Amino acid sequence: MALTLKSLSPFGAEAQGVNLWEQLSDAQVKIMQDAWSQSGLLIFRRQALAEGELVRFSAVFGATESIVRADWASAAFPQVIQISNMKDSSGRSIGGLGAGELDWHTDQSYVVAPATGSVLYMVEMPANAPATYWANLQLAYAALDADTRARCEGVDVVYDYLARQSTYDDEPQMSAELRRNTPIVTHPLVNTHPVTGARSLYLDPTTAVGILGWDEALGRAFLDELRAHVTQPQFVYTHQWQIGDVVMWDNGVLMHRRDAFDATGNRLLKRTTLKLSAAQHIVPSGTELLEA
Repeated sequence: MALTLKSLSPFGAEAQGVNLWEQLSDAQVKIMQDAWSQSGLLIFRRQALAEGELVRFSAVFGATESIVRADWASAAFPQVIQISNMKDSSGRSIGGLGAGELDWHTDQSYVVAPATGSVLYMVEMPANAPATYWANLQLAYAALDADTRARCEGVDVVYDYLARQSTYDDEPQMSAELRRNTPIVTHPLVNTHPVTGARSLYLDPTTAVGILGWDEALGRAFLDELRAHVTQPQFVYTHQWQIGDVVMWDNGVLMHRRDAFDATGNRLLKRTTLKLSAAQHIVPSGTELLEA
């Protein structure tokens, strides 16, 4: 069966006719790469991947990276992290993020040079599995009025991982090492896609703590205004998970969130993080700030 793409609403595509554990052809890779670059979201159903196969597939699209949360990493492949509420025989969490709701965020906004590609593979899920939602910040930017667009120009948003970490289930107090690895950083609010020329917001409401050079209250109010705008239904794709789903998304143009679920149900996903090409994707550049 040939690889085909089925458009999703309001954005993204489902790739059909491909087994990700097999060697991909150059033609298949180009179709997927072009679709991912322009839509930001690709979905594959009914896959069956060992961790090594997940890493090999991911590496086709960018260099795999180990994230700062080494406590979530697979013992066999440190590039793979486990997203789970499950615990081992000693009662320790086998992964991260628990069963609580995860509010709107963007992976790696707290890094000066973020790895913006994410690949997430569903291994185990409860009967009443939570949905995951992606918001398209490129579509949202295009729908802004001229005055709001003007207010966005030249703006740098301040991000602090501590603000995000405090919202996670089963999280210890931030260690000195984690603080060193996650300094406070800034990123431009607006970026331009290198292929299409389309403008896009770059935003992470869970981690953003203000706007550089702005009064604190005014900065937070503007960020809240943008959050309300970009999360309107016309910009949001809702994913109902099935076992074996693989979802790839581009954090340079998308935000995502997850519903809470019953903690007595087992949920396990495996994720890789990729450095994407700045020639095909928006890759925000940041600046590290000294703490006040």
